[in-house]
Amino acid sequence: MAGLNWNSAEDIALELIQRYPDKDPLSLRFTDLHEMVVGLPDFADDPKKSSEGILEQIQMTWYDEFEGMQGDM
Repeated sequence: MAGLNWNSAEDIALELIQRYPDKDPLSLRFTDLHEMVVGLPDFADDPKKSSEGILEQIQMTWYDEFEGMQGDM
């Protein structure tokens, strides 16, 4: 399968931080995060295959990148 899928947490996090650079990922509900992920242009997986664990992994990977960017400022 081409494009992003639920196992692409790091790639998804990088896409999200580029698309939403000022959004604190820890402020999001999982329902909102799910919508943001499936709304990415390169996302090509079944939206129903997500789980709380997958969304948490994406959120924490995004948060790590977010924190790194905050430290660079």
